[in-house]
Amino acid sequence: MTYAHTAQAIADVATSADVLFDYLDDQASLGSHMQKPSMMMLGGRMSYEFDEARGRTVGSVIRMRGNILGLVLSVEEVITERQPPRRKVWETRGRSNLLAIGAYRMGFEIIALGRAASRLRVFIDYDYPAAIAAKFLGPMFGPIYARWCVNRMANDATNAFEGSARS
Repeated sequence: MTYAHTAQAIADVATSADVLFDYLDDQASLGSHMQKPSMMMLGGRMSYEFDEARGRTVGSVIRMRGNILGLVLSVEEVITERQPPRRKVWETRGRSNLLAIGAYRMGFEIIALGRAASRLRVFIDYDYPAAIAAKFLGPMFGPIYARWCVNRMANDATNAFEGSARS
């Protein structure tokens, strides 16, 4: 599937590609920014529901549900690619109920920069929501939300290993 919009963030992380992949392969860690109330989430938050594989195999299913301003949001994702320690990709499945973005493909790529450093690229390819009310919100907030999301994932990974190169 092709998507109309994209955003990405690139960061150098002070850990090996193997260790970084293991950290990011945990979808709860990767999406921790979604589980806390924030301005970008309009004070709301999302919670995760995992299948037995917990998002660590191709075909694994992840569900997110939450409330924002009294609206129930939900999305179901499926892991479509997983190539440790280089790449992982997941896509929405079925109809999502989100405000700023609609269907999307998201993932990360890691390039080893040596034994204790890696370059991380987090990306999202997305469409605007299909719902009538969200068609107004998508163009207005979709690009802002997509950039925030990929930047948070990249920054959270960088912060998780900050100082480890100095130990």
